[in-house]
Amino acid sequence: MAKPSNREITAMLRELAELTTLEEENPNAFRVRAFENAVAGIEGHGADVADLDLEELTRIKGVGRSIAELIREFVETGRVARLEELRAKYPRSFVELTRVPGLGPKRAKLLRRELGVEDLTGLRKAIEEQRIRTLPGMGRTIEEKLGRAIERLGLEERRVPIAVALPLAERLVERISSLGVEHAAYCGSLRRFKETIGDIDITVAASDPEPVMSEVVSHPDTEEVIARGDTKTSIRTRDGIQVDVRVVEPDQLGAALLYFTGSKSHNVALRQLAIERGWLLNEYGLVEKESGRVIARRTEEEIYRALGLQFIPPTLRENSGEIEAAARGELPRVVELEDMRGDLHVHTTRSGDGRSTVADMLGEAARRGYSYVAITDHGENLAINGSTRDQMRQHRLEVEEEASRFPRLRVLFGAELNIGEDGSLDYDPEFRAETFQWCVASVHSHFDLPQARQTERLLTAIADPTVSAIGHLTGRYIGRRPGIEIDVDAVLDALRDTGTALEVNGALDRLDAPSEVVRRAVARGVDLVISTDAHHTSELDRMRFGVLNAQRGWATPDRVVNTRPWDEFSAWLGL
Repeated sequence: MAKPSNREITAMLRELAELTTLEEENPNAFRVRAFENAVAGIEGHGADVADLDLEELTRIKGVGRSIAELIREFVETGRVARLEELRAKYPRSFVELTRVPGLGPKRAKLLRRELGVEDLTGLRKAIEEQRIRTLPGMGRTIEEKLGRAIERLGLEERRVPIAVALPLAERLVERISSLGVEHAAYCGSLRRFKETIGDIDITVAASDPEPVMSEVVSHPDTEEVIARGDTKTSIRTRDGIQVDVRVVEPDQLGAALLYFTGSKSHNVALRQLAIERGWLLNEYGLVEKESGRVIARRTEEEIYRALGLQFIPPTLRENSGEIEAAARGELPRVVELEDMRGDLHVHTTRSGDGRSTVADMLGEAARRGYSYVAITDHGENLAINGSTRDQMRQHRLEVEEEASRFPRLRVLFGAELNIGEDGSLDYDPEFRAETFQWCVASVHSHFDLPQARQTERLLTAIADPTVSAIGHLTGRYIGRRPGIEIDVDAVLDALRDTGTALEVNGALDRLDAPSEVVRRAVARGVDLVISTDAHHTSELDRMRFGVLNAQRGWATPDRVVNTRPWDEFSAWLGL
């Protein structure tokens, strides 16, 4: 049995946290937070956790003895008895119920106990039969809201949020790569970084496919083997996701990656270009139709070049104008992770939900080579996690003291302001102006207001001179909470006219603003800021997700304010 990776260990702990939340009906229960703290500690540890004994595990921040014992059980046996018990009690189809807004653990278990609801199909039937309104504490209003939420989130389409699919795909690719194959990568809509996916496609370049097939069917995430062949195996995971793994010869890798990444219409357009030249394009290569001579197949770049196109990044392969632009040589260079010079939405333990200290956050930002960073803890109006004026004044002193230890890192003292129902913000204007250098204003409540009122509250916040950026524009959680409904054009026009930046939030379950809104913002000349909304040092990794989402919106480096050197950025900000 292969040694589990850190990714696989943290995935096991995350699932325990999720199922324990259901068991105890409380996302803030002690045991739930213990699992979450252990995940954060392992992510920041670096070394292979599977190589550590019990005593060494307990030296990792956040890992107590009981969790260390669970980790050793997983390393030694490939399973955890407690997790198996919870999986049997709460199948994935039941866990999915808690993704529906308004249906937390208590209500989900109430529906199961009183109405026999076990999955989304059962929930829909109970709504249609108007049985939920008869339960204590529910009523007609909640029943109707649940019905609208299922419809708005598209939960019955069986698409998987990227926050679920991507970690799974990365674990599988990591395990396959450890076999010594030449290359392994996830493809399909996941490589294009779509916010939801159907199945996961993994393409592997290897001369001997058998070790790959054997590893896939025996992987800890595998629940069912749908089909196993010499070069392709399909499995279903414990999350109910189908994964197709294909092995190709190393010299066919480029053609396979191209074929299994592009959208259907993108690939059709490429094949048409090949036909016009008397060629054929498929997953094995670009070849002459008559002679079968191979023109290109080893890399994607050489195939695009042979077709007379600039290289098209995977995130753009949707047949939405990228092929025409590439043919003219006018495809823009979209922003890359290497372009980013700072992170402007970072929380610390000053926010009630922050899990890393100011010192740790600044140290990690410096380690990543950033030129600047903004500490943006929650304002006073977010009751559970916010800070009073006095607390913010004291916090600023702490931030300034810690910042002195990092002379090459410019540290902005800021806040994430809560946008109220009427567009009002935390604190008074004078306090904001004298205390904060960077303010990101975000919606955290009142998600059901009519479109006109949602738009007006955003326009009011944008007009405030102390607001530097609008954070996670729609407030959505992909697959769990639909975003607020707004007049996008009116909001984008206001952002452009006031010089306020639109945040591209890199949290994988947000990716907000959505890529289609980002593209409209780019076309309008709106400034963007790509930020992580990190609450722990490990979450600074979210920058790569924000960049990929910005790429899908055709964002170029010049449109993203935190790609600029400090002198240019500070001039833009007016410091």
